[in-house]
Amino acid sequence: MQKIIDKYNKKLATFSSNDINFRGRVYKVKKSKYRTEYQRDRDRVIHCNSFRRLKHKTQVFVYHEGDHFRTRLTHSIEVSQISRSIARVLGLNEDLCETLSLAHDLGHTPFGHAGESALNKCMTNNGGFDHNLQTIRILIFLERVYQKHTGLNLTINTIDGLIKHNGIVNNYKHIEKSLPEIKKYKINYMDIGSLEAQISSISDDIAYNCHDIDDGLRAGLFTLEDLKQITSFNNAIKKNKISLNNYGINRFLINYLVTDLIEETNKRIKKNKIKTIKDVYKYGKNLVSFSKKTEFLLMEIRSFLKGNMYNHKFITKWNIKSEDIVEQLFNYYLKNYDKIKEKHESQSKERNICDFIAGMTDKYALTIYNDLIK
Repeated sequence: MQKIIDKYNKKLATFSSNDINFRGRVYKVKKSKYRTEYQRDRDRVIHCNSFRRLKHKTQVFVYHEGDHFRTRLTHSIEVSQISRSIARVLGLNEDLCETLSLAHDLGHTPFGHAGESALNKCMTNNGGFDHNLQTIRILIFLERVYQKHTGLNLTINTIDGLIKHNGIVNNYKHIEKSLPEIKKYKINYMDIGSLEAQISSISDDIAYNCHDIDDGLRAGLFTLEDLKQITSFNNAIKKNKISLNNYGINRFLINYLVTDLIEETNKRIKKNKIKTIKDVYKYGKNLVSFSKKTEFLLMEIRSFLKGNMYNHKFITKWNIKSEDIVEQLFNYYLKNYDKIKEKHESQSKERNICDFIAGMTDKYALTIYNDLIK
């Protein structure tokens, strides 16, 4: 197995500045003596304000529901660990995978997808709101740590991978209209993302499906007996002779999914005669993928989580409240625009308000709501 993998790595991996596939940065910087370009990207993400705020942003449960439930920060760290493990086996760029994984959720609002839905509604007539695009806004525009330019000045390869988190981009005109600064990066929207970008994206799926089962069990939203409804999951447990208990499920499932992913990805690379990174870009579909059997397993898990967790009355009750809080915050700042701490002249009033609210933690949003609005 290792011999097969080794012959791919130098041709399929995204390397740093010593490789023709490195596309540089919009603003030139002096090369680091001890770090690769993607280590520098990773470090810039970790040290930015937006990354720290993920500590108090909802994954599924609001931060005060318990100390052991995942937040956006712990979720991002778990995605990073999974993606690095996969990249190492496939001989790809671990640092780029880590960067993409740690950065992918920076654009999330307070209160998770409920907050995103509310902000999108508030911005209906002003370009809408999407957390993936907001991540790019943060990285190239909203973070202000350099005197000469906005953003973190990450490599173009990193920005490209984040834009293509969900595959080839079809709505690029909307992206460029909403965020004109992206034009400087000269993204080829027609190409699929790098293998590292694909790994980061699918590691996101692995992480949240596995840890949502873990958190759902911990919260008592469903039981081990309820999990037996997932037929293909039960079959996998029996085939691998795993004892069904709260402590072993998450560990088993991550290992099962990662193993299947690595083996299926190698099969696809070989079957489609992918020899170079250019072949990856032009293939047009994700090469990093699960087998059909495991895709069906994940489909069943998602269906189970939707019915037993995401639509659980405890979760939906708070989601409804969260949407109301975000909408009231937005309307409050429309009337009290002078209270927005940071405004950008190039942006509309509504977009500045949207950026401000999207950057809030659950904790801060609740404090503002309780002090000024409730």
